[in-house]
Amino acid sequence: MLRAKLRLGRWPVPLLWLALLALSVAIFAGWSALRLPAALLLGPTIGAIVLGVNGATLQVPRVPYLGAQALIAAMVAGSITSSILVTFSHQYWLFCVVIFGTLLGAAGIGWLISRAGLIPGATAVYGTSPGAANAMVILGEAEGADARLVAFMQYSRMLLVAVAAALVGRFWAHVGNTHAPAAPWFGPVPWGNLALVLVLALLAQQFARVLRLQAWALLGPMILLSALHAVGWLQIDLPRWLLAAAYACIGWHIGLGFRRDALIHAGRAMPVVIVAALSLMGFCAALAWCLVKFTGTDALTAYLATSPGGLDSIAIIASSTPQVDVPFVLALQSVRLVCVIGLAPLITRFVIKHSPHLLQARS
Repeated sequence: MLRAKLRLGRWPVPLLWLALLALSVAIFAGWSALRLPAALLLGPTIGAIVLGVNGATLQVPRVPYLGAQALIAAMVAGSITSSILVTFSHQYWLFCVVIFGTLLGAAGIGWLISRAGLIPGATAVYGTSPGAANAMVILGEAEGADARLVAFMQYSRMLLVAVAAALVGRFWAHVGNTHAPAAPWFGPVPWGNLALVLVLALLAQQFARVLRLQAWALLGPMILLSALHAVGWLQIDLPRWLLAAAYACIGWHIGLGFRRDALIHAGRAMPVVIVAALSLMGFCAALAWCLVKFTGTDALTAYLATSPGGLDSIAIIASSTPQVDVPFVLALQSVRLVCVIGLAPLITRFVIKHSPHLLQARS
C-alpha cells in the first residue's frame, strides 16, 4: 500500500484531477443506481477520500470553492417561499418551540459526546446539528471543528434518516416508490435570471466578508437570496449540472482533507456517530409525539416535519402521501434549516463558553 501511495503521489496533477473526476462519476452512478441519498455530494467526497488516503496532493482552488458555497446558499434560499412564510406566520409559536427544542436537543447530545471525550467539542456540536449537512461542514470548519469528522457524522445521520423515512413511507403510509424522477441534466436554462442570482450571491459574499460575518461565503448569499426569493422578487432555478459542480467542489474539498490516520479515526468513531444519530432521531420523534398529543397534528405529518435532516427524501414522501399536510412539513423543515445554519455558530460558542472541559481543550 505504501508503494501505491508513493506512485499516486508522483502522478502529474492533471492526471490526478482526471482520475478524481472519473472515480467521482463512477461512485455517483453506483450510488444513484442503488437509490441512495446525496449521490451528487457523496460520489465526489468518497472519490476524493480514496485519492487523499493514498497520497494524492490535490487541493480545490479558493475561487471555485467560494463559488460552490454561493451556489449551496442559493439552493437553500430557493426552498424559502411565500407559502412557507404564510404557514409559519399562522403557527409561529409552534414552529419556534419545535425548532428551538430540536436545536437544544442536538446541542445537548453534542455536549454529552464531547463531555465524555468521545469526539472534540465543536466537532461534536456541529456533527449533531439537525440538518443542513453541507452548511454544517462549512460552518464547522470556520469555527475550528474537524470538517472531515463533521462531514462523516452529518452524512451518516442523513443516510439513517433517509432510510427511516423510506421505511415509514413504505410500511406506515404504504408509499411504494418514494423516489421522485431526477431533474434533467441539460434542460433549458434562463441565463439572464441565473446570471442575476450569481451576481447577487457574489456581491452578498463580499458584503458579508466586509462585515466579518462568520462563514460569510455561505451565510451572506443565503440571507440576501432567501429574502428576495420569499417576497417573490427573485426566481432561483439552478441547473442540475451547475449544482453537481458545486457539490463536487464541496465534496472534493472535504475528501481531499482525509489522510489515512483521519480515516481510521473516523471509522473508530462510527459507534458514537450511530448512537448520536439514533438519539437525535429519537428525540425528534418525541417532539413529533408532543405535536400529536397537544396540537392534534396528524402523526405522520408530525414525524416527517420533525425528522432531523434528509429534506429531499422527506419532501418526496410527504408529497406522495395524501393524508400528510405538505405545506406544514416543508415549512417546518425549511425554516429549521435556515435557523440551524444561522444559529449553529452562536449555539456552539455558548456551549463552549459554559463548558470548562471544552475551554481547556481550546487553550
